[in-house]
Amino acid sequence: MIMKKATFGAGCFWGVETRFGNIKGVIDTVVGYTGGITENPTYKEVCTNKTGHAEVVQVTFDPSIVSYEELLEIFWNMHNPTTLNRQGWDIGTQYRSAVFYHDKEQKLATIALKEKLDKSGKYREPIVTEIVPISKFTRAEEYHQKYDEKNNRSH
Repeated sequence: MIMKKATFGAGCFWGVETRFGNIKGVIDTVVGYTGGITENPTYKEVCTNKTGHAEVVQVTFDPSIVSYEELLEIFWNMHNPTTLNRQGWDIGTQYRSAVFYHDKEQKLATIALKEKLDKSGKYREPIVTEIVPISKFTRAEEYHQKYDEKNNRSH
C-alpha cells in the first residue's frame, strides 16, 4: 500500500483540515506552513504577512481509494479560488488559494483541472490559485492540529 501526499492552501487551515480529514481514503492530515522565505515560521510570524508562507493542510492519502484528481475537485469546491489572498473575512497572503504539488503528475493534473474549471463558466472571475512545487513544510503548533475536532467545531 503506497501512500501519497498532497498539500493545499484554501484559507484558514482549521476548516480545510476538517473537510479533508472526513474524506474516505485520506489517512492523515497535518496543518502547517509552506511557500515562504522564513525558516521554521511560527503562527505569529505567518500572521504578520511578511513570511510569504501560506496556511496549508498536508494530506496523506491512499490513491487506491481516493485519487489526487478527486482531492483537487474537493479543494476547489471548498473555497473561493477567485479571490486573491483572502477567504471570507480572512485576509492576507497566508490565506491564498494554492496547490503545492509533490511531483510532475500532480502539477499536470492541477493545471489541467484549473484550465477546465476556468473554461466551465462555474466562476465569474478567473481562478487565481497558485500552482507551485512544494517547498519546506513546517508543521504548525500542536494546538492548531485537528483544531475543530479538539474544540467541537464543525464545518
